[in-house]
Amino acid sequence: MIRERKQRLADLPPGGDSPLNAALYGRDQDTLHMVEEAVRHNQTLMAYQPIMRASDQRQVAFYEGLIRVLDATGRVIPAKDFMPVVEETELGRRIDTLALRMGTGALMNYPGLRLSVNMSARSIGFKAWRQVLNRAVNRDPTLGERLILEISEESAMLLPELVTEFMEEYQPRGVCFAMDRFGSGHMAIRYFKDFFFDILKIDGQFIRGIADDPDNQVITAALVSMAHQFDMVTVAENVENHADAILATQLGVDCLQGFFFSAPTTRPSWGQFMGARQVG
Repeated sequence: MIRERKQRLADLPPGGDSPLNAALYGRDQDTLHMVEEAVRHNQTLMAYQPIMRASDQRQVAFYEGLIRVLDATGRVIPAKDFMPVVEETELGRRIDTLALRMGTGALMNYPGLRLSVNMSARSIGFKAWRQVLNRAVNRDPTLGERLILEISEESAMLLPELVTEFMEEYQPRGVCFAMDRFGSGHMAIRYFKDFFFDILKIDGQFIRGIADDPDNQVITAALVSMAHQFDMVTVAENVENHADAILATQLGVDCLQGFFFSAPTTRPSWGQFMGARQVG
């Protein structure tokens, strides 16, 4: 839907052909400008959210690093509010590069940390992003084994062959790959078999309220079974209450992520926020 709306707007002159299109165009342009200014003035930061082991929900399996930008008033803006607009632009690639730089910087500073960082399949061919990744894994032999790269199902399906080749290149160096938001798109099963993701993150639409939703229980059980058949670790996203955490665990999910355990924070318990520290 977002892609269709953006294509429709791209085909229109500035202002669009109706008040609604003009408003959408104006909002997207404002978002692009806000993110561009934040990147230009280094007003970016990383928030960290723990992913808990389902077998012992007091134990952290790993953390997810989530990029944030600051607007002109100093408000922290989460990626979900701007990435759909910048995803297909070079600015999106620069955001991915900043996120990877901050994530690998955290891994270098904290040897006991295991961290996932979001990326787009489009960033695989972006020179600056690839340089950050190579410098990090070449400098610290243990870093690859503690880095998880998250690619959404939708993004992976845009360039499936390229994603597969990229994974084959970096998995031997210890890097793990997670398919984010699984179930939110239209994954072809033949690609699912070819990808060899290490981690499958089940989209939150199936997890929120799952304790009271028999349909989502069946769907989640099927996704878990399929993932385990291919030796993938499963993560239930958007776990927001105790009942849902219990039910997801009973269905065989390996890890749990959501506000029930912790909101993303720029000051995690394992250390102070490090800013956009560069690697190399």
